[in-house]
Amino acid sequence: MSQRGTFKTALGHFNSWCLSRLDGPMHRALGERKRAMFADLPERILEIGPGLGANFRYYAPGTHVVALEPSPFMHDALRSAALRYDLSLEIVESWAEKLSLEEASVDAVVGTLLLCSVRAPKQVMAQVRRVLKPGGKFVFLEHVAAPAGSARRLVQGALAPPWRVLFEGCEPNRNTRALIESSGFSQVHVDEYVARSPYYPINSQIAGWAAK
Repeated sequence: MSQRGTFKTALGHFNSWCLSRLDGPMHRALGERKRAMFADLPERILEIGPGLGANFRYYAPGTHVVALEPSPFMHDALRSAALRYDLSLEIVESWAEKLSLEEASVDAVVGTLLLCSVRAPKQVMAQVRRVLKPGGKFVFLEHVAAPAGSARRLVQGALAPPWRVLFEGCEPNRNTRALIESSGFSQVHVDEYVARSPYYPINSQIAGWAAK
């Protein structure tokens, strides 16, 4: 294996380990909000970038989840989480920039802490709109750039280079709200808040939905 391949594999294991350690704290910080967001999801959903399955505990038992997860280091944990929460699981090892699903084929797409790390966020949003049925919703929760001039924004900027390397492209200061609002949805509802968690650079967050 090349040095690049070895480094990529090490990062994959590192990120899987980090997500497993963060599961409890993030559940305590965001669980109530996620439970409300996901309460009315249909029986079949597409989740992009589910990681280890942190959202699975909030889905209704019996939900069929099409999990688009490009990292093979997450797949075993996804299968275990699906069994634990009585979900039907279909894993698609692909990138969000080019979804393999047919146009207008799903009623709901879920993405949480996703758009911070994709290579081409505008392309991802175009793909989300493409696969949603008319009236379907994109349900999201994202960390975003803090207000300009704030202490958190300065910290985000200072940490961005090493953060991007360690967390496989994650950008702590991406303007994701503007991205979603300019993606051509018929309706967008956004709640902006500061998460109560120890992870200061990503505590500026938004949650909501965008309807096709």
